[in-house]
Amino acid sequence: MAVGSVVWRGLAGVVLMLSVLAPVTAAEPVGVPFQWSQTFITAADGTRLHADILRPEGVAEDTRTPVVLTVSPYRSHTAYLSLPRLEGGPSTEDLHVAMFLNAGYTYVIVDLRGYGGSSGCPDFGGPGERSDVATAVQWAAGQPWSTGRVGMIGTSYEGWTGMMGLAVKPAGLAAVAAFGSGVDQYSYLYMQGISWKFSGKPVTEQGIRPSDMAGMEHLLIASTPGRPDDSPEYRSNAVQISPECYRQFAANATDHNGGTAFWRDRDLVEQLRDNTIPLFLGQGFLDYNTRAYRIFDVWNGLGPGEHRAWFGQWGHNDCHTKCAAPDFDSQLLAFFDRQVAGRDVEVPGPRITVGQFDGGWRSETAWPPADSRRVPIDLRIGTYTDRGLLPGPDREIWSISEPLTSEQHISGIPTASLRLSGPPSATAAVELFDIEPSGRATVITRGIAPVADTADIRLLAQDWPIPAGHRLGVRITDVVDDVWSHAPANAQVTVLAARLELPLLTDPRTPDRTGGTSEAWAKWRDQKVRTLGPDVLNNAVMPMNLPNETGPR
Repeated sequence: MAVGSVVWRGLAGVVLMLSVLAPVTAAEPVGVPFQWSQTFITAADGTRLHADILRPEGVAEDTRTPVVLTVSPYRSHTAYLSLPRLEGGPSTEDLHVAMFLNAGYTYVIVDLRGYGGSSGCPDFGGPGERSDVATAVQWAAGQPWSTGRVGMIGTSYEGWTGMMGLAVKPAGLAAVAAFGSGVDQYSYLYMQGISWKFSGKPVTEQGIRPSDMAGMEHLLIASTPGRPDDSPEYRSNAVQISPECYRQFAANATDHNGGTAFWRDRDLVEQLRDNTIPLFLGQGFLDYNTRAYRIFDVWNGLGPGEHRAWFGQWGHNDCHTKCAAPDFDSQLLAFFDRQVAGRDVEVPGPRITVGQFDGGWRSETAWPPADSRRVPIDLRIGTYTDRGLLPGPDREIWSISEPLTSEQHISGIPTASLRLSGPPSATAAVELFDIEPSGRATVITRGIAPVADTADIRLLAQDWPIPAGHRLGVRITDVVDDVWSHAPANAQVTVLAARLELPLLTDPRTPDRTGGTSEAWAKWRDQKVRTLGPDVLNNAVMPMNLPNETGPR
């Protein structure tokens, strides 16, 4: 592993050579002027955390403002994630810095241990990183330019650090906004022990990178060197990770066993139960990085509080620009103004904003909605071959409904239970499809589990109206090759019994919000489809006893 660390550092050096040599211009974020300073914060265990502090232009040093905080592994002065930053200065890409500076907030960016200009060893959301979050919040709340109230915000890992903040509850934390956030890093990398695949951007958005690689990718990011114009401490911290840190981090992140102490410690779902600190939560149903999975366990386990949520048809992002969403920015700023700045404002919009797959937007008070009823459907049985790679009828068992006589609306988390006979090295995946009269079938959701006597599969969440005249299709297969990484067992699996439970709305919905469709939605409709021929449509039809719905749509 010592050799591997040298290789990773060498790769980082090659990739970032140009940015290291580029002059610092400290470009203003989105054209908004600001005052920038840097400091180091000493954590309780001696770790030195680097912080960038951005203040509104013209604000005196002793003027107290509310604070917005992002704690991140991705904000090196040299690169944002792996993207070289030619301009240098504080890394503000994809952050709402301009909006908050204009509203009178101080924006603070703190590097997690081992990343950017901070010392220490990354621990993938473990006790060290949770301690960093607590240290950063308490420090920001205690500064002479701070009102003492701090709101955390971020997407992806930066949303996860906000969730860590909710878990550790440091003094001064007033609210959190988290989008596409991790809450259980095991389920981020694995579904019941099977590796997810992440996209191969910028070459392809299809899944090609097994999740086993995620630990190494983070170590590469953690090895990003500083710039010549960074302070000596920053540059020293940027490349100080020890070989033992590399070895332990990589070994833990590649462990497929979700029962280890390492993974249990990084599951925040129970730690967040009954949380009352206001949370503004967002999750895209089409997010194939942090998937629409356990985040709903967090949402539905929250305690009382002025929480807000956005769930809908977008990918791995918030809804600032990429959701075609109604009044997202105004809701977000009003949420921080009310909860962090203590201003007498009302947050516009509903408690939960939902984007349906048909392009409609609506208000809800709960998600899944209170009238979402679980409808059991028995599926066809048979035998398939776990062989992966090339498609073929020997890899799948289809169940298809008759054309729907009325619209059905899936809203929630489908689950499947299969009785199976086959080797435990094989897998069983369940895919749900919306089939148009032409035979064009669009993936609604999917899930996977190892073959066992009884395999219980929790599919990803969705909110999807299926129009009258369409059919519902269910495919049982070995693996979806661009979604999971699975070594073929080259063995037959017999499905002895299979049942799917669908969360279907009882009451019709009429969208009451305005908005459009996202780029991710357009790509999903274009890419997550297949055309079913008569051999499948005619031979796999079975009664599903779906309830009829009445009333206007």
